[in-house]
Amino acid sequence: MSGRVNDAMRQRVAERAYHVCEHCLIHEDDTFWGCHIDHIISRKHGGSSELENLAFACAVCNANKGSDISSLAGSPPKLTRLFHPRQDHWLENFHPVKNTIDFASEVGEATAKLLQLNHPNRVEERDALSQVARYSTIEALARMKE
Repeated sequence: MSGRVNDAMRQRVAERAYHVCEHCLIHEDDTFWGCHIDHIISRKHGGSSELENLAFACAVCNANKGSDISSLAGSPPKLTRLFHPRQDHWLENFHPVKNTIDFASEVGEATAKLLQLNHPNRVEERDALSQVARYSTIEALARMKE
């Protein structure tokens, strides 16, 4: 299957992720623009619409990622692939510190920078959500199958 993602497939991807963005861990109910189905390897780069190439991503993460599959990370900076939710473990690439998402690897660094996971507006949103018990990286990770 290389074409469109149908409603049934979208539902399967959302349920697999417990309706939580697989990058920033915000729940779909807590996002203004909802969540999208992200092609981990975009169709532009030959990615398919098979379940193994699909991730659940909030609109902000999805828009920031676009069709990118890599970014610069490390010192000196080098081209580094992005986090792949089907192959990588979140905690091996990211390190939650209160309501920021620090990186724990070059893959995490490339992804955090490209997706702007710690843009002040995003951290402020997570702070507000955590104050009303709607955001916790630990709870989100416990719900998600790793």
